[in-house]
Amino acid sequence: MITKRIIPCLDVRDGRVVKGVNFEGLSDVSSPVELGRYYSECGADELVFYDITASAEGRRLFSDILTEVARTIFIPLTVGGGINTLDDFDRVLKCGADKVSVNSGAIRNPELIYEAAKRYGDQCVVLSVDVKRVDGKFTVFAKGGRENTGMNALEWIRHGVESGAGEIVLNSIDTDGVKRGFDIEMLRAVTDIVSVPVIASGGAGCIEDFIKLFRELPLVDAGLAASIFHFGEVKISELKARLAEVGIPTRI
Repeated sequence: MITKRIIPCLDVRDGRVVKGVNFEGLSDVSSPVELGRYYSECGADELVFYDITASAEGRRLFSDILTEVARTIFIPLTVGGGINTLDDFDRVLKCGADKVSVNSGAIRNPELIYEAAKRYGDQCVVLSVDVKRVDGKFTVFAKGGRENTGMNALEWIRHGVESGAGEIVLNSIDTDGVKRGFDIEMLRAVTDIVSVPVIASGGAGCIEDFIKLFRELPLVDAGLAASIFHFGEVKISELKARLAEVGIPTRI
């Protein structure tokens, strides 16, 4: 089994980290700079920074806060929110991002994935997909889960990988913030059709949820979570120790 990554996610609105349930009811958590430093020091493998209202509000990502976070941490940083053009890629990479996550911008302009991969390399382009079941089908949502695109999620993910996305972050809106476990069914459907790394997002509530994720879906590369880490319900060091106990390798 390949080494699994544990990734905290900072959902940032108006310069503060927030968290909700099913992408709604957002409440204030902390400073992204303080949380980023904490995760960098306590064993996180990577950090994801999402400016969650940039696309919905039609504005650029907050680059000043991003730059401060990037200066503070010593682990890889993936950044998303309001990424619509190659200029946006260039801007956030210059702020210190290692990878750039595209979501709504790629839905509006699917060529963005190909163009970015060609310029910066596949490893730099992360396709983040917000998915919810609609009439029993996995459906893509845009603008932070606010807009139903009607697109088939599996077809969109396959297209993204063929266009050059080097990694997929699968955000299950159905399980987001519910803390009853990752969306195994949805994740399995994705790992069955792509060969690039897949990051599971949405639903983690305890250490056992990560164990179940990696045992049932060995092709999933990483588990991403927010509130359980932010509120100290699960400590990354304890999570990694428990994973090691059950034979699931992580970077210690």
